[in-house]
Amino acid sequence: MTAKKPLILIDGSSYLYRAFFALPSLSNSKGQPTGAIYGVLNMLRKIVNDYQPEHFAVVFDAKGKTFRDDLFVQYKSHRPPMPDDLKSQIAPLQEIVSAMGFPMLIIDGVEADDVIATLAVQAEKNNMTTLISTGDKDITQLVNQHITCINTMTNTLLDREGVIKKFGVPPELIIDYLSLVGDKTDNVPGVPNVGPKTAVKWLTEFGALDNIIANAEMIKGKAGENFRKHLNELALSKQLVTLKTDVELAVTLHDLMLTKPDISKLQKLYAELEFKTLLSEILQTTPTEKSQKNYHTVLTETELSELIKKLNHAQYFSFDTETTSLNYIDAEIVGVSLAINPNEAFYIPVAHTYLDAPKQLDRTYVLTSLKPLLEGPLKKIIGQNLKYDKSVLKNHDIELNAIASDTMLESYILNSSSSRHDMDSLALKYLNYQTIHFEDVAGKGAKQKTFNEVDIESATEYAAEDADITLQLHQVFYPKLKNDHKLLYVLQQIEIPLLSILSKMERHGVLIDCEKLAKHSNELGIRMRALEQEVFSHAGETFNMNSPKQLLEILFNKLKLPILQKTPTGQPSTAEPVLQELALDFPLPKLILEYRSLNKLKSTYTDALPQQINAKTGRVHTSYNQAVTATGRLSSTDPNLQNIPVKTTEGRKIRQAFIAPKNHKIVAADYSQIELRIMADLSSDPGLIKAFAEGLDIHKATAAEVFAISLEKVSTEQRRSAKAINFGLIYGMSNYGLAKQLNTDAKTAQNYIDLYFHRYPKVREYMENTREIAHQQGYVETIFGRRLYLPEINSKNFQMRSAAERAAINAPMQGTAADIIKFAMIKMDAYLTTHEKDANMIMQVHDELVFEVLENKVNAFKNKVSQIMSSCVDLKVPLVVDVGVGDNWDEAH
Repeated sequence: MTAKKPLILIDGSSYLYRAFFALPSLSNSKGQPTGAIYGVLNMLRKIVNDYQPEHFAVVFDAKGKTFRDDLFVQYKSHRPPMPDDLKSQIAPLQEIVSAMGFPMLIIDGVEADDVIATLAVQAEKNNMTTLISTGDKDITQLVNQHITCINTMTNTLLDREGVIKKFGVPPELIIDYLSLVGDKTDNVPGVPNVGPKTAVKWLTEFGALDNIIANAEMIKGKAGENFRKHLNELALSKQLVTLKTDVELAVTLHDLMLTKPDISKLQKLYAELEFKTLLSEILQTTPTEKSQKNYHTVLTETELSELIKKLNHAQYFSFDTETTSLNYIDAEIVGVSLAINPNEAFYIPVAHTYLDAPKQLDRTYVLTSLKPLLEGPLKKIIGQNLKYDKSVLKNHDIELNAIASDTMLESYILNSSSSRHDMDSLALKYLNYQTIHFEDVAGKGAKQKTFNEVDIESATEYAAEDADITLQLHQVFYPKLKNDHKLLYVLQQIEIPLLSILSKMERHGVLIDCEKLAKHSNELGIRMRALEQEVFSHAGETFNMNSPKQLLEILFNKLKLPILQKTPTGQPSTAEPVLQELALDFPLPKLILEYRSLNKLKSTYTDALPQQINAKTGRVHTSYNQAVTATGRLSSTDPNLQNIPVKTTEGRKIRQAFIAPKNHKIVAADYSQIELRIMADLSSDPGLIKAFAEGLDIHKATAAEVFAISLEKVSTEQRRSAKAINFGLIYGMSNYGLAKQLNTDAKTAQNYIDLYFHRYPKVREYMENTREIAHQQGYVETIFGRRLYLPEINSKNFQMRSAAERAAINAPMQGTAADIIKFAMIKMDAYLTTHEKDANMIMQVHDELVFEVLENKVNAFKNKVSQIMSSCVDLKVPLVVDVGVGDNWDEAH
């Protein structure tokens, strides 16, 4: 038997271990560990892609003992038991390997190395070359002109010369070399105190182990004494490191052929493990049959009229717009798509302008015809991210009021811990369906077309699919929500109403003072240049502060600062938390952090904000993201309003550039200590409830309780300590973390915590119960039923589990705070819409709502906003709202 392409043998067990320990830990949304599986699959796919083999096998260690355990009871006895998070990944990996069509071998009584050695020797006898993919050094004993090793994780190839370069001896002496040095990992004895250098020296001098033994008396000094003392143990070591080449196998080399993958099984496995990229690739190579889909292009008034009749009779329908731009302020509608039943959808083009485009219906005519359905009164419309469509329709004087649901929000409410809620990701995850991407019809890069330039046939396939898939996703998600009245409440009473409010806020935008920003940007630049010189002076040379490699060289190699943490590759870490800790004791990290902070403010805000002003409106229009954070909090992008510092001078100067228009004021209304109040409500602790009910300074009240003194006697330092305890505990802070904050020792910090729980026992009870509930059901809830999943709450990894337990305590508070601010927005919008046309809600940041109010209405409005926000929900303690007024956001805060 001869073959031009090499036989490729994969040591699956070696790579599974290495992937588990070397790569970041990953898990799916159910908390199932997946990182090692993903790492090994990438390695397998790469080697198959690189070599296109005809003969191939993946070999795994079998469970149970091997012949080496019979030879030596202590063999591998020092190895800790396999971590549960690794053990749980073996079966799914092997299932995938089999489904990929890869021959797989697991032989009892021997190790994977022995099976590989047997196959490699058989291949050599059949004049075949073999490439062994492993990270195990034992395999190098097989290397010769027919057998080569590759370490795919480091991409290093070991032929004969490579083995000599790495170990100092040729492959035929590797067994002797390993017999001498032993193996601590496998507990192979070797000769004590004989390391690689000594082994190489002896083998070079005497030629082989037998010769070294024969000349044992010639080895001088303690090394010779030691060697002679352990001569009797060498035979055992040699047996343990020598690979078997005669393992009985039920397969021949002819059987090791790649077979056709089981696509449906791989789809199922990749979907379960949430390997989106792998699933996407499979679906791209096995697309859904076109005949299953029935997509129509609507080009005539008769066809439109027939479609509208169907829409009027439908219980609900999905709706989507195709536009000229992602910028909702400037976007114009190119076409709309709709679907009533799965696998059937309609696209109505109205503004495709490419050469030879067919005649299309007039846009105004189409939108006027659809307007009664879009504006209500029946809530029939399903969409994916309808906030965008609502904003775009507003450009055409249509209010999208008939919203029944939104699949992005449905997915988010069902599991906010899932990383992506865009339609492409959801279709892949829940429908095993690979959607057409925008780039597929419009192209990429500089030559990318706008949608009006896309031919109508391609546009129909793309746009109608959007409506179809949205409908199908709704039919997956909505029954699940309907079966849980709490989740349905969050969707219908919080998120769907909020969608329209956010659209209104985004479209209104914020006024920016460009001159003020330019001045601040210049000041930041001057300060940054001065800091740069200070940094270089401390370092004794110039370097790129944004280069981790150069920073590492300066901090740890040149200045010899302590290494607090290492990267996965073993290099000293220069991550921000590390620099923050070093900054407590050393000036250079402190200066670098200050420089980075100013640089971020300059690039993100003072330089960028003027560029984000819309030419049409003269305002900045952020985008609020409803389906990003795990806790239900809103985030914002372009610009990110949540990250503007409020406590620093530089941050406040940026806020000063957010200004009121002429004859208006900025009014900022901020919930005071909302998460502590929520803790009081959730725990029902009488001490906390009493303090809030009496309107006491909660930190002072806590200090009085913890230190057993009267309120009048609480010092500033004691209040500061109490504040750290109050906020620390709701974030699950340990005694060590609190000690760092208070600059004290862990014992003192623990004493404070114990005193706190003694005074507020219900808080401890709440925390313990919440942890227990989280472990039992895998999620916690807000007061209003928003569900917050904790995939790693039962992880075997202590750090991951501890982080999940801390999140379990804090998430209900953060999530409830998010719900409360959303209720406040809904109530405020209702008031503004019906009673106050001279005020606009313009921003939501953390626990704060910001408004533009006509100057002569400000005093009355202050009272009203305080009243509405403090009474928007009922808690066991009062909600307190701080309201400020100013010509800019900083003055009002």
